Amino acid sequence: MKRSETVIISCAITGSIHTPSMSPYLPVTPQQIAESAIGAAEAGAAILHLHARDPETGRPTQSPEVFRQFLPAIKDGTNAIVNITTGGGLGMSLDERLAAAKWAQPELASMNMGSFNFNISGAGGRIETFRNDWEKPYLEMTKDFILSNTFTQIERGMTELGALGTRFEFECYDVGHLYNLAHFADRGLVKPPFFVQAIFGILGGIGPEPENLMHMKATADRLFGNDYYLSILAAGRHQLPFVTMGAILGGHVRVGLEDNLYLSKGELAPSNADLVRKIRRILEELSLTIATPDDARRMLQTKGPENTAF
Repeated sequence: MKRSETVIISCAITGSIHTPSMSPYLPVTPQQIAESAIGAAEAGAAILHLHARDPETGRPTQSPEVFRQFLPAIKDGTNAIVNITTGGGLGMSLDERLAAAKWAQPELASMNMGSFNFNISGAGGRIETFRNDWEKPYLEMTKDFILSNTFTQIERGMTELGALGTRFEFECYDVGHLYNLAHFADRGLVKPPFFVQAIFGILGGIGPEPENLMHMKATADRLFGNDYYLSILAAGRHQLPFVTMGAILGGHVRVGLEDNLYLSKGELAPSNADLVRKIRRILEELSLTIATPDDARRMLQTKGPENTAF
């Protein structure tokens, strides 16, 4: 694993897992997403991982028209690296999932590195009444849902976005996904340094046990040597302790309302900025230095905001 003098904080602003009924603080409208993203950057996030939602219902959308309503404001309001999802919302076609990133040509885009069962049906278990008709069926259908990321689909995303100069956050939900990335690296379809986002705690992926983090890191070390940076995210209550462990091991961290709605036990996070401030405080107490956006650009070798299309 590449070692760096600074720790990159990524913040995932709204995602497509949580629904509006779960928290009044989840950004939904373009204005809310822009304001939340800028606030997270001001708090210390060097990378902003972005999804979009229908402004009326909060349902995930990959429409470039919706992204167009907040990306310019984020670019104007912060120097942070914009990282656009290609995972999109559950059940979308690959054309839909790639549309926003192909339009925006961002510095970074996420790339899921394998197909797997993606079960978030339990996420709404405490919700007695949903605000929108789509929410409950959207969650419950994942009991019988495979998040499709075939080799053909991954290669298409890498090829089409790579041709635009976009680099990738390689989202690895299990150990096998690291081997999938190594396959594409060996074929020369992606070049180092690889920004590997190891993801723990999604039902269907690898569980949030410390031993699993050590195993993922050891496997990535064998496969990529000094050609990768490791970043950690964990779902829900595991987020802050797990990413702290990752940082102690020399990795980078991701927080945000996409992955976790709570600031502490029983206390909803009022904003993405609050989650960023909390992990920043923890990291600085450990004498770790927080990366600026330009630090992250140098590490990840991105093309710079002036070469995006928004």
